Amino acid sequence: MRHLLLLLLAASVNSTVFAQSINEKIRLATVQLSSMDQQRKLLTDEIEVLKLQQMQADLDLVGLPAPQPGDAVVRHSAITLAYAEKYEQARWVAHIISPDVVKGTVFRTNDFRVDVKVPTGSAEEADYFLKKLRADSSWEYDGFGYDRGHLAPSADFRWSKIALSESYYYSNMSPQLAEFNRGAWGDLEDAVRAYLFANPNTTLYVVTGPVLKEGLPKIERGKNKVSIPAQYYKVILDLNNKKGIGFIMPNEDIKKPVPSFAVPINEVEKETGLDFFTKLPAALQEQVESTATVADWFKPSDAMEAEPLAQETLPRNHFNTSQAKNWMGNSNTITVAGTVVGARLSRAGNMLINLDKPFPNQVFTVFIKKEDLVNFDYDLTDGLNNKVIFVKGKVINQGGTPTMYIKSQSDLRIQLK
Repeated sequence: MRHLLLLLLAASVNSTVFAQSINEKIRLATVQLSSMDQQRKLLTDEIEVLKLQQMQADLDLVGLPAPQPGDAVVRHSAITLAYAEKYEQARWVAHIISPDVVKGTVFRTNDFRVDVKVPTGSAEEADYFLKKLRADSSWEYDGFGYDRGHLAPSADFRWSKIALSESYYYSNMSPQLAEFNRGAWGDLEDAVRAYLFANPNTTLYVVTGPVLKEGLPKIERGKNKVSIPAQYYKVILDLNNKKGIGFIMPNEDIKKPVPSFAVPINEVEKETGLDFFTKLPAALQEQVESTATVADWFKPSDAMEAEPLAQETLPRNHFNTSQAKNWMGNSNTITVAGTVVGARLSRAGNMLINLDKPFPNQVFTVFIKKEDLVNFDYDLTDGLNNKVIFVKGKVINQGGTPTMYIKSQSDLRIQLK
């Protein structure tokens, strides 16, 4: 019996030692994994900084516009700008859109702030609106009628927390009418990124700014009396494919398609007095600045239209885009059918799908929030163009456009040919 007890005790001790050995191995592996995670983060951060440094070097290689008398050139991690103190905004902002934006997961930070690098002081919050604290600790806002419009859009930096945050300096803002900033100007920014999404192996050099001239009105209620531009411009260079394009757009509620504002970069130079991409070889500079071939930058599907599907061919409780407007505000769930003529990510990362007619003449829009995009296992941006789809949900009135919010792939069906 004593011998048996000793054997059992030895087995118990061995089992305990074995368990302790396994636990120790787990602990050591966990420590090692944590160390690897920390090392990965350090390397990822280092790569981000190095890429930003390379961007600044690349901007210098193509040539930045010369600053005008009185302007201050300011460099940040991803943007370089010339701040025109006289107008309290940048005359131009240069940046690069890299292929990294395609897989970027960083979104708006809204950390608007003064740019301390501007030697004379940049514009600030009090130039766009006033606010005061209410008794219930909420804020009361008194706006001056203009958005803080980004010149270099934050969504172009979705791959870098550093760069995206720096895009919220007031030196990168200009007073834009809300209808312009959230409408055609935003659509232009989206279209430029859409080009890169369609050409993920290229890099875009972009310079953006207001057209600054004598006699511009000012935001008189603002602290620094920021000038209100009547026009904005954007020039884009695809050096890999040796082509460029420019845009000049009025600061107003635009109803025309974005491509109608395309001009050669030379035209933007005449309008602004600036000289872009000055370090390119003369022949190449002339090539990229003398033409504006819209078809090279906008896919044909972006401008196509489709007739609404014949209502009599649709099943019960299915409606075409013409009928959808009759259901705005109705609590019933219906199915709307139409042909996809445009699909794009908004600056906030939401998906907008237009049926039958593209912006700005859209007749029905499907809206998918960015957090719900993971519920779809196919490419919504390019995978739906020219296809007939059926979407199920409730129709709401979104600024006069019948719009349906959907959350999952089960709410969207593609018609099989």
